[in-house]
Amino acid sequence: MTAFASANGSSGAVSWAWEIRSVNGRGLDVRMRLADGFDGLEADARKQIAAICKRGTLTIALRVRRNTVARFAQLNPEGLQRALDAARTATQAANVETAPLDIAAILALPGVFGTAETEADPLGALNDPVKKDFETALTAFAQARASEGKALAEVLAQQIDRIDRLCAQAGEVLDRRRDHVAETMKQNLARVLGSTDAVDEQRLEQELALLAVKADVSEELDRLQAHVSAARDLLEQEGPVGRKFDFLTQEFNREANTLCSKANFTDLTGIGLDLKAVIDQMREQVQNVE
Repeated sequence: MTAFASANGSSGAVSWAWEIRSVNGRGLDVRMRLADGFDGLEADARKQIAAICKRGTLTIALRVRRNTVARFAQLNPEGLQRALDAARTATQAANVETAPLDIAAILALPGVFGTAETEADPLGALNDPVKKDFETALTAFAQARASEGKALAEVLAQQIDRIDRLCAQAGEVLDRRRDHVAETMKQNLARVLGSTDAVDEQRLEQELALLAVKADVSEELDRLQAHVSAARDLLEQEGPVGRKFDFLTQEFNREANTLCSKANFTDLTGIGLDLKAVIDQMREQVQNVE
């Protein structure tokens, strides 16, 4: 099932962004790309994902960026004291009266006044807020999947109803098909009898009975109706049903193929082809089911 969610956060000079994406998959395949320094979050993240997802290919990424480091002015007391001591020593050595000290000149001396940088928080200290934002993204991801799942259930329900109606239509044409098949068999029998004088009546009856059994499609329609009921039950169940639904659509398709091969009647063949088309559409949608 496809879904996407993200969450962003920051602390001091560090910012981060989580992204969770999923596409269809027969099983659960989780691929994680975490920024350096946060590998310890992977095991717990995988457990949380496995608790809410049973199928799909998920890509989880954590990007971390250090923002521009803030700079600020800073006075070096030791450097200032050394500069003042040097000025006092020079004045005493000169043994002359000097002008008052130029404070601006003193501060401009190397090592007296400069700039310092703020230190970014150590990455290890950010595990908790980064983990919290992952949980936020995971909650949004689960909601996105639930929303899509609800829409998907409505689509599947419509397709199941369509199959149900087509089965009912197939049942309605069976009487006309029975007359058509009987007339066809009579014509074929007449040709056989007309081309030979030696006919084993018992063998002929057996062959006719066998042809009648082979032409009967009532079992296929009964199984299709049973599959319709099973599909509706799956839609009502809580929890993962994707694999069961996938298998059931294969059974739908098998019965529809048999119906088409045994139809021998234009109206029934048309219904069978419509059934196959709807079943194929349903099989594609089922791949999205959890």
